[in-house]
Amino acid sequence: MDFQVVVLAGGTSKELIPLVSKEVPKALLPVANRPVLSYVLELLEQSNLKDLIVVVEGEDAALRVGGWISSAYVDRLHVEVAAVPEDVGTAGALRAIGHHLTAHDILVVSGDLVCDVPPGAVAAAHRRHDAIVTAMLCSARVSGPSESGSAGGKDKAKKPGRDNIIGLDPTQQFLLFIAAGAEVEKDIRVQKSILRAVGQMEIRADLMDAHLYAFKRSVLQEILDQKETFQSLRQDVLPYLVRSQLRSELSLHGAQSEENGNDKVASQDNKVSLSQLLTNSSTPSFHELYAVGPNGSAPVPRKTHKCCVYIASKNKFCARLNSIQAFSDINRDVIGDASHLSGYSFSAHNNIIHPSAVLGSKTTVGPQCMLGEGSQMGDKCSVKRSVIGRHCRIGSNVKVVSSVIMNHVSIGDGCSIQGSVICSNVQLQDRVVLKDCQVGAGFVVSAGSEYKGESLARKEKCQPQ
Repeated sequence: MDFQVVVLAGGTSKELIPLVSKEVPKALLPVANRPVLSYVLELLEQSNLKDLIVVVEGEDAALRVGGWISSAYVDRLHVEVAAVPEDVGTAGALRAIGHHLTAHDILVVSGDLVCDVPPGAVAAAHRRHDAIVTAMLCSARVSGPSESGSAGGKDKAKKPGRDNIIGLDPTQQFLLFIAAGAEVEKDIRVQKSILRAVGQMEIRADLMDAHLYAFKRSVLQEILDQKETFQSLRQDVLPYLVRSQLRSELSLHGAQSEENGNDKVASQDNKVSLSQLLTNSSTPSFHELYAVGPNGSAPVPRKTHKCCVYIASKNKFCARLNSIQAFSDINRDVIGDASHLSGYSFSAHNNIIHPSAVLGSKTTVGPQCMLGEGSQMGDKCSVKRSVIGRHCRIGSNVKVVSSVIMNHVSIGDGCSIQGSVICSNVQLQDRVVLKDCQVGAGFVVSAGSEYKGESLARKEKCQPQ
């Protein structure tokens, strides 16, 4: 469809420490024992979008991500991996690869997106409306503790916040207002002139920006070049485009009024054009402006740029792995309610146990659980709603509930793990009790320790100056 596809895969996100590290950048974090980036790549592949630029923050992370892609997708995708500086933000990452962007339209997808909405649907809506940007929105997911505990000690204390406040036209095709990030917590003020111009605006706080956008390349690059301080697509670029879209409509009315030099005439002219906007507000021609022609002749249609949305249906799964809580939620969902995304075949017991895994006597692995290749469990263990990685060694009388355990983890006898994330190569000695904790890669938890809501990780060695 003449779309160039850019996947923003991030680097070692601060929000995900200690889950991420130099060895495991964000793109390679496991969801149901598969790197999270694999979900986006396969979604694009299913839409026949196979020529991709994957942007990774940091040279080391780019090498690791590139190495994994080249081995996992050989002969399937044509992927160019581009390294950009760390912490440049999503807008900064696109700015850094601007010389690679040549197509008429650009499809930008976050590498942490796990969803089953075909990107082709967003691209088609973008083309249909000849928009400068089309953003995919989906129902905001309920996140947080499952029945028996959460898996995000860090996130748990936070009050649930709204992701965006969004204003839509009556057809729910055009984006008229957006507040994102810190703006959401402030008093939202909408200009009366905007409300008059659009006639009706539906305000929604229940939609999530999926971070899947179609952009008209020329407009996007112009903004990135002119607005060097813009770092975020969601918080800087998208709100700017929406504001300028409305300004362009309103400034035309203002210009007409000034030309007339007569307040009464100006008011009448303004009412004419506003009423025509109202008439058109429920049709795609809403964005056609009617400017009064010379000597009061018939209005002449004038098009402004359009910011559009594609709203995914509620039965679609859509989530972003952008926090520790989200990591746990998505792992739970992909082996639970959204198991069709996992790519695995489930057993009659509604779980996934690799044929090479070994279970001890009286050990139970419940439904919506996963046990990876080569892992071994001792006697009288219990696993509920959890993902266990590859080549783990788990002793006897161990309980694992609502947790994610990555690869090569050693767990001693009598341990209890609830609502926690255990990274690769961790060693839990006998009788360790963890609730709502994260344990960073390679950490050793000494026998008999009990932790609740803690983040345990090795201290990084300082590099000499």
